[in-house]
Amino acid sequence: MDVFHKLKILTGAAKYDVACTSSGVDRKAAAGGIGSAVACGVCHSFAADGRCVSLLKVLMTNVCVYDCQYCVNRRSNDSPRTTFTPRELAEVTFNFYRRNYIEGLFLSSGVLKNPDYTCEQMLEALRILREEYRFAGYIHAKIIPGADSRLIDRIGALADRISVNIELPSQNGLRLLAPDKSKHAILGPMGYIHNHIKESSSDRKRYRHGPKFAPAGQSTQMIIGATPDTDFQILNLTESLYETYKLNRVFFSAYMPVAENAILPAIGTKPQLLREHRLYQADWLLRFYGFTARELLDERHQSFNPYLDPKCNWALNHMEFFPMDVNRASYNDLLRVPGIGVTSVKRIITARRTAALNFDALRKLGVVLKRAQYFITCGGKIADGLKITWDAVLRALMSEKAWGMYNENSPPHPAAEQLSLFDESLSCQEDVQKCLTGQI
Repeated sequence: MDVFHKLKILTGAAKYDVACTSSGVDRKAAAGGIGSAVACGVCHSFAADGRCVSLLKVLMTNVCVYDCQYCVNRRSNDSPRTTFTPRELAEVTFNFYRRNYIEGLFLSSGVLKNPDYTCEQMLEALRILREEYRFAGYIHAKIIPGADSRLIDRIGALADRISVNIELPSQNGLRLLAPDKSKHAILGPMGYIHNHIKESSSDRKRYRHGPKFAPAGQSTQMIIGATPDTDFQILNLTESLYETYKLNRVFFSAYMPVAENAILPAIGTKPQLLREHRLYQADWLLRFYGFTARELLDERHQSFNPYLDPKCNWALNHMEFFPMDVNRASYNDLLRVPGIGVTSVKRIITARRTAALNFDALRKLGVVLKRAQYFITCGGKIADGLKITWDAVLRALMSEKAWGMYNENSPPHPAAEQLSLFDESLSCQEDVQKCLTGQI
């Protein structure tokens, strides 16, 4: 099989593996080398300076000794199989970069023979790129669970970011759908990588030219919808991964039905893209907004509201914190206001040192007043001409499509035209929850 047909098969087989969205590392090629890595570089998107940046996302092989029921490359699936040699993969990457097709490589693989042999092939491809072709572009490599730690050391020294896919949110899910994998085989390398990154960072503080190990950190991926795990379980696991292993990102991938199996969603079932989106929104709140998993969900409410994003849903269920005066509220409190992001909060904190802010000033600072105006005041005053009712608030916080679905599935609030958002009677969380769920 020629290289073109191999490339067609192995890039198609890699489309279900979520790639890293940012390189996180700056590096220029040394004299005689080629390529560079930019921290703001993004996979299949646009960088801050307007450049369209992309990675070659490909598998080393789609041959796999494992039979994971959710995977298109599983052993029992009847599909064309092929494998790149390390030299072929290195040449394809190098030539694509020279033609300005790509700005980096995202390399994953099926398990050929065993984890160690597969990682040896991936390692050789990276070695050729870095040492023979002197390629300085961004490389993200997936570690095969169960690989020897010495191979992880060498791959981490050549790649910018490495990751181990956790795949399924629970041990029961792994036992049911991926019996060849184990929790220990996944979390073991993840912990080893975390410790090695920490040691490398410490060494570089003492020695300027100390060796780098995965300078852009590590990430992981979870498949959503293949097992009955709830959003609450997934979010708690995500929070634990961030705290324990200091991951840069946890990626969520809505399960795409690719196999007929009684324990999996049927082929033709739509992937849970909205659920994936809500988890990404919640993940952002964990990483940048100071929320915890148990603030967003709990044992009684284990799924995200389909109509409202997690931040708006939290705000409507905690009206005792609102309205909030933007001229007095703390940094952490302002982060919890719908419509106000991290950048806007920083601008507000800086601007209010010199003058009291009004709604026009907030709009200029980048605050999304369409959302925020229902939860804030400026100097104790609400926005001019604002008529605050339950319908007005919910309509503002939902898309038009979601608003129509909400009206179809939920009866209107009986006192919507009379109740003010800032009335003390609305601080009752039970009333808010009943309104959102259509009970009143």
